[in-house]
Amino acid sequence: MAYDVETLVVGCGNLLFKDDGFGPLVIKELKEGYFKDKELPEELDIIDAGTSATYYIFSLPSDKWKKLVIVDVVEFGAEPGTLKYFSPFEMPKGKYENAHNWAVEEPLQDLANEGIEVVIVGCQPKEISAPDIEMGLTEPVENAIPKAIDMILKEIGVI
Repeated sequence: MAYDVETLVVGCGNLLFKDDGFGPLVIKELKEGYFKDKELPEELDIIDAGTSATYYIFSLPSDKWKKLVIVDVVEFGAEPGTLKYFSPFEMPKGKYENAHNWAVEEPLQDLANEGIEVVIVGCQPKEISAPDIEMGLTEPVENAIPKAIDMILKEIGVI
């Protein structure tokens, strides 16, 4: 089965809409930076789900999953670039939706209720350009990438 590991780190977002590309760019840096010369632990997978996160997370769950770490932008009223851990039970209502305005927190809550530890590493965006295409993160969100990586590595027990 795909993603048949105990821990899955999933970057979510769309590179075409400014800060919405945060999740995929964090995953890229994790793979090309931190894990470049290191082998991934056997029970860990790191994926850039892009705008297909709902497919990866909700269509391909594995009985082996123990922990799911989601990396994404989350509107929570902080200064742009601020990072925060969220559980699926404390997500700001109406602020965490996929591209089709489907609230994601409920299916994440379902996974948590099934015994999977779900952690969201959320970054307050400065600007989401959708529907206008503007690639590249704003400075405060780009500057948050190293700290986000540290948060993820701590969550997965690597550091």
